[in-house]
Amino acid sequence: MVRRIRTKASYASVSVLCALHCWLVAGCALPRIIVLDDPLSPEEHINLGVAYENKGEFDSAIKEYEMASKSLPLAYLYLGNVSFQTNEFEKAERYYRKAITKDQQNADAYNNLAWLYYTKKERLDEAETLAKKAGQLNPAKSGIYEDTLKKIQALKTLSP
Repeated sequence: MVRRIRTKASYASVSVLCALHCWLVAGCALPRIIVLDDPLSPEEHINLGVAYENKGEFDSAIKEYEMASKSLPLAYLYLGNVSFQTNEFEKAERYYRKAITKDQQNADAYNNLAWLYYTKKERLDEAETLAKKAGQLNPAKSGIYEDTLKKIQALKTLSP
């Protein structure tokens, strides 16, 4: 006697065959298949969002970053970056602040918020503090953060 072992895959195959038979022979409607679990990890949503962003498909990028933000605070940085690129500065500020709130060690969020204030030519004292904080948090990228800081300081000397 041969014993058959049924796996989840074989049950799925049988279910599909039964549904197909029902539809072809008896005129039944095919059952709807609903995927309850997201097949992508938050990191994969970030990577997909970056790909969309690089192609200029910002709405699709935002959807991917929003999916990632459910469990990955880094996604708020990416949401802020897309908002910045699309000149939605208030949204960008909210996202950068949320990124900082969720992960106080995210140096890029501090730097990007500082750059946003530099771009808008407002809150320059806070921007300077943010850029300095970014440099303290991640010395490996100090060159980038130092550039932001120098530009803010130069703008401050020009401002009354």
